[in-house]
Amino acid sequence: MVFSSFVFLLLFLPFTLLGHYIVPTRWKNTFLLAVSLLFYAWGEPVYVFILLFSIAFNFWIAQWMERCRKQRNEKSAKTLLVIGVVGDLSVLCVFKYTDFLLQTINSVFGMHIPLPGIPLPIGVSFFTFQTLSYVIDVFRGVVPAERNIVSFGAYVSMFPQLIAGPIVQYKTVAKELSLRSVSLADFSEGVWRFSIGLAKKVVLANSAGALFDEISAYAPGLSTAGAWLGAIAFTFQIYFDFSGYSDMAIGLGRMFGFHFLENFDHPYISQSITEFWRRWHISLGTWFREYVYIPLCGHRNGAFRQIANIFVVWILTGLWHGAAANFVLWGLYYAVLLIAEKLLLKKVIKILPSAFGNIYTMFFVVIGWTIFAHTDMAALCNYLKAMVGIGVPLYLKSVGFYARTRGVLLLACVACSLPWRLSSKWKTLRPMLVGILWILSIAFLVADSYNPFLYFRF
Repeated sequence: MVFSSFVFLLLFLPFTLLGHYIVPTRWKNTFLLAVSLLFYAWGEPVYVFILLFSIAFNFWIAQWMERCRKQRNEKSAKTLLVIGVVGDLSVLCVFKYTDFLLQTINSVFGMHIPLPGIPLPIGVSFFTFQTLSYVIDVFRGVVPAERNIVSFGAYVSMFPQLIAGPIVQYKTVAKELSLRSVSLADFSEGVWRFSIGLAKKVVLANSAGALFDEISAYAPGLSTAGAWLGAIAFTFQIYFDFSGYSDMAIGLGRMFGFHFLENFDHPYISQSITEFWRRWHISLGTWFREYVYIPLCGHRNGAFRQIANIFVVWILTGLWHGAAANFVLWGLYYAVLLIAEKLLLKKVIKILPSAFGNIYTMFFVVIGWTIFAHTDMAALCNYLKAMVGIGVPLYLKSVGFYARTRGVLLLACVACSLPWRLSSKWKTLRPMLVGILWILSIAFLVADSYNPFLYFRF
């Protein structure tokens, strides 16, 4: 497993920050690459070679491709692009989808092919999408090929966002890879953002996750109200888990001189599913829009083509999140909702009061996260039945118990899902607020057993 929280917070991070500021400018990327590989190898000692292969493979493919483009040898450049894309996707597919593919073949054709059970390298979906975007952007001429393999390696393996995002495109950090500096304001902002992310994860996400696990683990005692309470708890868990990691990554990036783009923009205040997906996991949505949806011609060739493109994007989005049937179903679910909004509900949504729009959106989002949470299709069917009152009572006393004991937690989750702006007066209290967030986070870490980030598995 990756670094324990205490080893990371109390040893690895201070050492890495100190080293990064001490080493001369020309060695900063070398140092960052070394500590990032150490960070990854700590949890994946074997699969660090997959990461090294990905760095070397994409570095040289981009070099050769750019050389061909300069020589106006478009055919060779396109061939190299295909080799690069196929190579990256092959790594992802072998490690992530082999078992899923064989399970599907066995199920459909009644075969009994043994499953190899290949472990999934952590973060493989994230760093593969980064290298894919880099190779495609070099081919398009959006960015020049990186000449320094150490700098490129630091980009691919950068530990703040290596294992759970956000997906950082090379074009957004290319200049900072060459030359960066960290002002006191940058460092202060980075510490603040990291502290918020840490508290989101260990105080809110872990607590909400414990509630969801407790409710869903006892199926015979499930009621309709309990099922909805559990689904809402998971809705908060996945938001604070993933946005918490993104906040930590963005904060760490600032401390190292990088300005990563935002990955979440308060998605639970959205008034439509379309708006929700503009605010949730922005880096993934941007990636699919730039490298899949737009190359497929987006919405330019009529409604039928637009519908087909949306289905393609969302099936791929579902598969990106996991190699299981529920993720495909989850992708199809959102494809249908987005198509309905674009073709049928757009005008209705615009005239809805904002409160109704938010209720409508969150109703479907909670159902969506229920699909996402259950990789066992039988368990998913039972849970969805409970949510609509099939075969279970509407209410049990346990729901009242959870409401009394976890009500403050749920209210805190609601409050922290809303956008808040600190006045200049409150900003002066940031050091004290950072201290409070750290004390709370450490206290919860001491009390809880290890709870990994949900997105590590993607």
